[in-house]
Amino acid sequence: MSTENAIKDAIDALLRARPGFWSRTSYGVTRSLAPIPALLDRNAYSIETSRTRILLIGGLSGDKADVDLALHALELFAGGGDALSLRIALSAVPCANPDGLRLNVAPGNGAGGNPSGVYPPEGKFYYDPEDPEKRYLWRWVCFQAPDLVLELQVGGSVRWEYNQAAQGLAPGLGGRIISGEQGLLAALGSGHPDGLGTMPGLRLTASDEQLPRELSRLFSMLRQLEVLSKSEARKALDTRRGRPKTEIAKVLATAYGHTFDPIVYTQGVPISGRLRLHQLEPEGEDPAPDIARLIEAFIEGGLPQDLAPSALASVVWADELADATGDARYNGLVIDAADRFQPTGQGSAPQPCDPDFRTEDMFMSGAILGRAFKLTGDTKYADILANFLLAGKIQQDHGLFWHCRSAAYYWGRGNGFAAMGLAEALTYLPEDHAQRPAISAMYGRLMESLRRLQHPSGLLPQVLDFPGSYLEFTATCMMGYAMARGLRLGFLPADFRETVDLAWQAVAERTDDVGNVVDGCASTGVQNNVREYLDRPAIFGFDDRSGGMALWFAVEMERLDRGV
Repeated sequence: MSTENAIKDAIDALLRARPGFWSRTSYGVTRSLAPIPALLDRNAYSIETSRTRILLIGGLSGDKADVDLALHALELFAGGGDALSLRIALSAVPCANPDGLRLNVAPGNGAGGNPSGVYPPEGKFYYDPEDPEKRYLWRWVCFQAPDLVLELQVGGSVRWEYNQAAQGLAPGLGGRIISGEQGLLAALGSGHPDGLGTMPGLRLTASDEQLPRELSRLFSMLRQLEVLSKSEARKALDTRRGRPKTEIAKVLATAYGHTFDPIVYTQGVPISGRLRLHQLEPEGEDPAPDIARLIEAFIEGGLPQDLAPSALASVVWADELADATGDARYNGLVIDAADRFQPTGQGSAPQPCDPDFRTEDMFMSGAILGRAFKLTGDTKYADILANFLLAGKIQQDHGLFWHCRSAAYYWGRGNGFAAMGLAEALTYLPEDHAQRPAISAMYGRLMESLRRLQHPSGLLPQVLDFPGSYLEFTATCMMGYAMARGLRLGFLPADFRETVDLAWQAVAERTDDVGNVVDGCASTGVQNNVREYLDRPAIFGFDDRSGGMALWFAVEMERLDRGV
């Protein structure tokens, strides 16, 4: 039996042993395109559970004996019954280096890397050609923020080691500090991993025969003594998540929407977000005068010729600025942009949209043509939009969209663009439009699929149908916005509220106090294969695309909460 099948069978047995407590997941992808398996407790991301969250990690070395030890530990935990599982939420990575195990090249991974080497990894998320495993593991651990990380490895004699954050556990185990190392546990136990806080870490070295006794010591100590509280990382996530939506929106409005160069939707969306936020919170400083100054030169020159849809959608703020200032010139920008979308025949995309029907254009056209119809009442805009959305034929039976006709890949943000485009269209299309029911059905099928694929953390993956694909920020914001808009305006059933709340939880946790975000996919054209989508850089820090979408999401969530 292959090592992959052996691990799969072991996880299957564990799921049967404790039904309802665990789910199977993958937290990363190796260079050989192998998903890295994990076992996720039902409360791993819960904000309310009183259970102690422990993350067990085995097989960083890629050594079979270490993997077997981790699987044995899980069997022992499952055999402990409710006495353990009702108090402890145990998630696990049985083999953090599956390529090293499969290729028998431990401690390497067969691509020139060593997942058990130096942490934290720097840069190249998640496309490092040698060590992607490190990057997936590091981010997954940090934003799961367990109360304890337990690493297991095989050895002839028992040895407990602890990181700086786990000093309170040392006396009960007779452990010694991890010193002179730059490994995973040491990095998690000091400083502010990923801008959050520390996580206690223990490493147990033992033989298979010694394992039951030593785990029993640990679990008994954790059950009987209040020695382990929330990790500092978990507290940091609680703080971020506990901020009011308007507070997070103000952070984003301070960081984004203050430039209109280049002329593209990534600048226009946050400008619009600043105006929308002020509508909700009018006691703050009015951004309209600042925005008017920002775009005055652009207004005087008018829309340049030969703009792509992504540039035409840059004026999504224009009608809102007209309302805020009373200056009708801004409405003219929307109409001018909409007039650039010219039909090219039945079943074809209007110019200047990509004739291959890229999902990006669903948002770009929906945002502008819908607004033009609202402003003018001219049905030609609604008809161009509806015909374009229905002519693409890139939505599949299960509800997801290909990136375009020639790229049959379920890119996360590509489906986010589809979600937002359909939501924008349904916002503006009249109720009696002949094609509204078909567009509403497209939207409903997509929302159902995205709900089904949402990760327990609340996020959407970079490639929706590829297990282990990294958890991506912008697609989550876009899904959340589209769902919140549908709930608020009544074209989505109320039972989607749990999904959108979970998405907001993830976005709030991944937005810091100055507007930096976590893992927004870099600008992405149509790619040639899944590997290229998986390798698109994940931005950790300032990103105007992510910030703008998060701002729209935050404001839409606040509108939903207020019922306005």
